[in-house]
Amino acid sequence: MIFRELTRKNKQLPDAECIELLKNERRGVLAVNGDGGYPYASPMNHYYNEADGCIYFHCGRARSHRLDALAASDKVCFCVCENGVRAEGGWELTVRSAVIFGRIEIVDDLDAIREICAALSRRFTDDEAYIEREIEAFAESTYLLRLRPENICGKTVKES
Repeated sequence: MIFRELTRKNKQLPDAECIELLKNERRGVLAVNGDGGYPYASPMNHYYNEADGCIYFHCGRARSHRLDALAASDKVCFCVCENGVRAEGGWELTVRSAVIFGRIEIVDDLDAIREICAALSRRFTDDEAYIEREIEAFAESTYLLRLRPENICGKTVKES
């Protein structure tokens, strides 16, 4: 097995809670294998598609550090983390996070881009006219990145 097991098993989240985080949290950090062997990580909005179990991101088609890195290696790591919950009277937060390892493929099918970008946009606004205008204006200059998870692991941590 190439993926490590969580050391502190009492902190591990059930798979359903990891999926809940992916569905509810709007942003995470996507890390790719960047230049010179250094990781390149950046915050990304995402959409978890329950139908296929994949995580989707959008980006421009212009050459970029991320796209160059993905051309060299499709292996990535994506992490989502909630804001946390503070117990009454306490200072420390209890925070859940999920780390996803998998491979990304670039999707350039215009129908898929429109469909997934609309679903992603609805996570931020219910203004359908705005969503339609943005997709019409930018769909042809957009790539969809499809992350197929190979391993998902989450945990709960209480700051102290």
